[in-house]
Parts: sequence; C-alpha cells; structure tokens
Amino acid sequence: MGKISDALGKAGNKERPESGSVTETENRRRPEVKRSAPASQPVPQAEIPEVVSWDKRFSAAVNEDQYLPEIFRTLRSRILYPDEHHKVPRTIMITSTVPQEGKSFISANLGVSLAQGMDQHSLLVSCDLRRPTLGKLFGIEERLGLVDYLRGNRELTGLIRRTSIAKLSLLPSGRSPSNPAELLGSSRMEALVEELSHRYEDRIVIFDSPPFQLAPESTVLKQLVDAVVLVVREGKAGKYQIRKIVEEIGKDKLLGIVFNAHTTNIIERSMMKGYGSYYPTQGYNYK
Repeated sequence: MGKISDALGKAGNKERPESGSVTETENRRRPEVKRSAPASQPVPQAEIPEVVSWDKRFSAAVNEDQYLPEIFRTLRSRILYPDEHHKVPRTIMITSTVPQEGKSFISANLGVSLAQGMDQHSLLVSCDLRRPTLGKLFGIEERLGLVDYLRGNRELTGLIRRTSIAKLSLLPSGRSPSNPAELLGSSRMEALVEELSHRYEDRIVIFDSPPFQLAPESTVLKQLVDAVVLVVREGKAGKYQIRKIVEEIGKDKLLGIVFNAHTTNIIERSMMKGYGSYYPTQGYNYK
C-alpha cells in the first residue's frame, strides 16, 4: 500500500470548483460586517465568512484520486451495516494515539463518504480545540464554533456551517481556549452530544477529537459517543501504546482501527495494479 502522504502529494494542486464559493479578490472587496446583536442571540448565517476553497490536497484526494474514496466507502459500509450484535452508531469519535497520525483527514473523508451515500447526512464536529484542523480542510474559518457554544456566548443554529457537499455540515472549533478539557468535559458538551444524536434520525455525527493519550478531554468524550475509531499511523505509536489505548477505549466501544500510511511490499503493489498507484489507508475491524 502507498501512503496517504504519497497520495496527497501526487494528487496535484488543481482546485475543485464549488458552488457558492468566492475568490480571494472578491473576499477582500466584501465590506466588514458590523455586529450589533448581543452575544446571547443567535449569530445570523450571513455574519460568518463564506467558504473560500477546500484545502488543495484534500480536495484533490476526494475528487481526483481513483482509489482513496473506495477505502472510505468500505469504512462507511462497516459503520452502516454492523454485525447482528451492534446497532448503527449515531455518534462516532475519531481519535489517534499521538499527534500527526491523520485523524482529521480520516474524519473529513469519512464525513464526505457518509454524506455521499443514499440515505445519510453527516455532521463533523471539530473537537480538537488545541490544534483544530477540520475547518482548514473545508476552507471554513474556525474563529467561531464549538468553543463559543460551550461558553454560552452563541447559539448552535448560527455556528453550524454548510459545506459544498450537499448533506455534509461542519461545526468548527472556534478559537483555541485555555481550558479545552474543562469545556469538553462540561455538562453543556454532554447535552450537545445528546441533542445532536437525536435531532435527526438520518444524521451521523463525527467528532474529531484530540489524540487519546495526550488530552484528557478525549477520555471524557469517549464516554458520550456511541463508538470510537482509532487512527494509527505506521511508524508513530508503539504496540504497547496502541494496546493500552485499545484497552482503555474498550472492545464494546471501539468500532475499528484505521491503519494509516502503510508501506507496501512488492506483492501488495502488484495486486493494486489497475486500481491506482497508492494504497493509503486500511481499515481493520477490531471486533
């Protein structure tokens, strides 16, 4: 298998045209919006900056790669069609063992794949408040979002953003706070997860969370969601670290492990001929 990094690097810089997007020049010409509404009132949608463009590499991976979307369709199928002992999860937390294992990339692609299915809508929630990434992938600013809601400064309605994928929405993180563990461990966060999981029957909510071993808020968030997907990047975490996190998450909660950036051998490369030159991710069902 080839690496995700290889896939993104090879994909090139061609941007995907998006409906409702604006150019950088047009964005500079747009007059500054004056905010006069009290902080307790919902933020009108027009006050939040429009989508400019997706991250170039992410856009190319989603729209131009011949093989990568199939990987996430496989993961989507495992989520939507579990075995007879499990229900379809409504809330899924994506985490990793250590930083830079590609969890936000996995979260974004899984959200796109779910939204492109026949029956599901998906909502991405940027919960990595220390190093938010999801908004950048979709060209959405992270200056207003989850942090503002948890502090009670903004209503949820004005913070959830539509993306250029018809059935995919994003709740950005907001500006990085000094107390991320306290915010994500609050009763308001617990109520939010409960509300999002029951508001729409056809929506699956994906929470992009911090690395499990480094941020205490991930342990708290794990208790609130239906299932957890662990992202492991080849050459990053050791077997002991991975085994310890798997035990902490628990077999009943762990939906599966995504093994990211696996290096191929000659046999795997020969098997992949005709299906693309990279083999970026491989999902393993822990159960």
